[in-house]
Amino acid sequence: MRIVLALSALAVAAVPTSAFAVDYLSAEQAARLMFPDADAFETRSVRLDAAQLQQLDAQGVRARSATWSVRVARRGGATLGFVVTDAVVGKVELIDYAVGIALDGSVRQVEILSYRESHGFEIRLPAWRRQFVGKGGTSAIRIGDDIANISGATLSCTHVTDGVRRIVAVVALARQAGAL
Repeated sequence: MRIVLALSALAVAAVPTSAFAVDYLSAEQAARLMFPDADAFETRSVRLDAAQLQQLDAQGVRARSATWSVRVARRGGATLGFVVTDAVVGKVELIDYAVGIALDGSVRQVEILSYRESHGFEIRLPAWRRQFVGKGGTSAIRIGDDIANISGATLSCTHVTDGVRRIVAVVALARQAGAL
């Protein structure tokens, strides 16, 4: 009986958990970090219609959702840019991140809000996240093309990169439609 209990305890201890989860920033903190000159953030709900979802699909971007919450950074009523938060699966756990988009549609900044995986946390390093800065709708924004992979964090790198590409495309469509 003791052997069974000992083996059971060992099996439970070996089960992966989210013990590695780290919350780095809230969405509000990330927005303020990305647009420090903003004196207000207005939250807008952007809903993509069927034609816009087809446009994303034609660009090779998987929409995941038709509705997006976008924070519009403002200073004195003038728009400075946009912040969109999202979550993607790393290997098995969610990665929460935020993307700041400048008025020209390019990425201003990427911040990792929460990371729950036991490996691959290197995606939070500034050098990796800086690769996105300045990339816009005409950029590939793909691992191996214009974004370098991190060995041991391939899935996290790929999924965050795909997410950034999706956010750039969603914001561009919303702006074309006059929703932002």
